[in-house]
Amino acid sequence: MRKLLFLALVLSACQLVWAEDFELRLLNHWDNPNGTIERGYAGRSIWKWEEIPANKKKMPKALRLRYEEYGRINQEYGINGTVLNNVNAKPMMLTSDMLKKTAKIADILRPYGIKVYLSINFASPKALEEVETADPLNADVQEWWAKKAKEIYKLIPDFGGFLVKANSEGEPGPMDYGRTHVDGANMLAKALKPYGGIVMWRAFVYSAKGGDRANQAYEEFINFDGQFADNVIIQIKNGPIDFQPREPVSPLFFALKKTKMMVEFQITQEYTGGSIQTCFLAPMWREFFDTLDMVADRQKLVGVAGVANIGDADNWTANDLAMANWYAFGRLANDTKASSKEIAEEFLKKNYSTDERFVRPMTQLLLKSREAVVDYMMPLGLHHIFAGGHHYGPEPWCDPKGWREDWLPKFYHRADTIGLGFNRTDHTEPCLAGNEGSNNVGQYPEPLRSMYNNIKTCPENLLLWFHHASWDYTMSNGLSMWDNLCYTYDRGVRQAAEFVKTWEAAKPYVDSTRYERQLKRFQRQARDAQWWRDACLLYFQQFSGQPLPPDSPAPQFKLQDLMNYTLHIDNYTAAPMDKLP
Repeated sequence: MRKLLFLALVLSACQLVWAEDFELRLLNHWDNPNGTIERGYAGRSIWKWEEIPANKKKMPKALRLRYEEYGRINQEYGINGTVLNNVNAKPMMLTSDMLKKTAKIADILRPYGIKVYLSINFASPKALEEVETADPLNADVQEWWAKKAKEIYKLIPDFGGFLVKANSEGEPGPMDYGRTHVDGANMLAKALKPYGGIVMWRAFVYSAKGGDRANQAYEEFINFDGQFADNVIIQIKNGPIDFQPREPVSPLFFALKKTKMMVEFQITQEYTGGSIQTCFLAPMWREFFDTLDMVADRQKLVGVAGVANIGDADNWTANDLAMANWYAFGRLANDTKASSKEIAEEFLKKNYSTDERFVRPMTQLLLKSREAVVDYMMPLGLHHIFAGGHHYGPEPWCDPKGWREDWLPKFYHRADTIGLGFNRTDHTEPCLAGNEGSNNVGQYPEPLRSMYNNIKTCPENLLLWFHHASWDYTMSNGLSMWDNLCYTYDRGVRQAAEFVKTWEAAKPYVDSTRYERQLKRFQRQARDAQWWRDACLLYFQQFSGQPLPPDSPAPQFKLQDLMNYTLHIDNYTAAPMDKLP
């Protein structure tokens, strides 16, 4: 109650600036030229580059019809742009043949109001062996990009622009030459400026040198505020780590006052169950907009990007209900005041049945699904304790040799005999592994800064994000943190089991193909929820030294069996249930 009153006071004291829609409402495809999709769970890429002619031949009919349907759906959902390829971009995307193929896609999507964009590799001039360097201050490099822009716009007059991942996770960028993000972004912006093109420069950067990863995008970009060209937009992930099931808003959104920004959401479920689990993401995105509007206007937030969950599966997204996230993304991009309930009901009525005996329970299922995923995966602000590589299952113990510290779950959960959680405050908290706070809270404006910094006012669903709380810390319901952790995992498992029953009751309203396909997924989700719960509680119990509460169910698995279990990627993307030990 005290937190609700606090938030009510905050909201009443702030002037909200609502954007009815955004100028830029883009899908970002993380699709590769070879047909694979990074973090894709619905088959291979819909962009069949090997089948698209680079000459004057027509697009194959089957592809043309598929792309027309893609354009129609996006138009219906209110999306007006698409980035065709992965942010880990291949230089070949800017070859003349690939650009001619891109132009054919653009011609098909144009009648539906969809502009095409490309992710570019910053080192393309050098990688394509046309210039000896990719230094953005080199005159030959600048001329190469100017000529390339001219070539692109001759083929695609309404080409949208470039998306750039630079100096991040090994991708090349201006820092390779001692330059800055401003130097790199503005060089590209100058090349596109005569044609009305934009540069979307991603802020997803973090150093291998250590420190709190949640701090690094802010630290990297805050001193460049106001220095970017007017056709440069900084694209920022909604949270400061990496598309976790729950994160606070990235502090960079509050800090950049003179720079255009767009938020990057992840529609594809990299961290929320792939194509197996149902996790309706509208409530997550609502949290973002609601928190942002508490203390800031959005005049500099000009666009929304969503990492697409689309593949060449017959139903586009493999999990039929995952289509709701594509729909919700477009819906919120056009109307940030739309409620999650409205969006869920609209989707179900458009795609399944208008019968209230179906719509009511299934709306509730969708609305509960994201919180259920958080509950049985990483409640109370826990984050990034996934299995390495594919990010599907739980591995809070994951510790491969040679990995960077900030790729390891223990870097984030920091479990010890005193407590659990990452201290991001401006003060010390009890912790065997070092008790100094990272002062991530210092990057937030008031009243968020003080609210997050104080363990008593920090929202409990972010408690372990901002605090290293002791196992016996008393929470608002009077129970210890350990007991709350156990009960929250239990609640998530129960909820996943209820989803199976709800779907079984929906059978009369769903065609048999979709019913059976989804039933297998709900059954698998319930099974995997138990896996998550047992793995995490048994692992953390080693540190807490406390028993499960008397009314908490006994684990179904043994910790050592779970730690020895390896999930293979082909098993997890397939619909049949995988066998745990």
